[in-house]
Amino acid sequence: MNKLVILDRDGVINQDSDAYIKTVDEWIPIPGSIEAIARLSKAGYTVVVATNQSGIGRGYYDEATLTAMHDRLRALVAGQGGELGKIYHCPHAPEDGCDCRKPLPGLIDQIVTEYGDVSGAPLIGDSLRDLEAGLARHCQPVLVLTGKGQKTFDKGLPASLGEVAVFDSLADFVDHTLKD
Repeated sequence: MNKLVILDRDGVINQDSDAYIKTVDEWIPIPGSIEAIARLSKAGYTVVVATNQSGIGRGYYDEATLTAMHDRLRALVAGQGGELGKIYHCPHAPEDGCDCRKPLPGLIDQIVTEYGDVSGAPLIGDSLRDLEAGLARHCQPVLVLTGKGQKTFDKGLPASLGEVAVFDSLADFVDHTLKD
């Protein structure tokens, strides 16, 4: 079994906003998400993050602000006795034409370079583009209903995704995963 778990950030770990998460103060964890990451870590999983952060490319915030958000995330997980692996982000705006903006698999390719084969690893997201990026590299798509997840689910998931596990939240996914 692959002991790697890939998480989207906004809407999975922290509350999402259509106006973007632009400051550390706006970065608010979803209840139970920090503890869930720590529980996975303590159970021997490596947890990494793959996140589109087009707010950088759009000029809403800078890399230093993003780093401060991620430092807070790491500190909160460490405060629960866990450890977070690397955080991969795409800073580009949609019109930049990069290969790392999900649904393209560039961020997943970066994870493969560092951690090896990701086949079968759960990729947990709240949007179709998250699931598509993971599926391109044979990850197991997992949808959470937090963030934009309920809206994504209500639109219907395309058959091309195959079987998609659906959970109310990251904490629910972890409860299910660690009970086995």
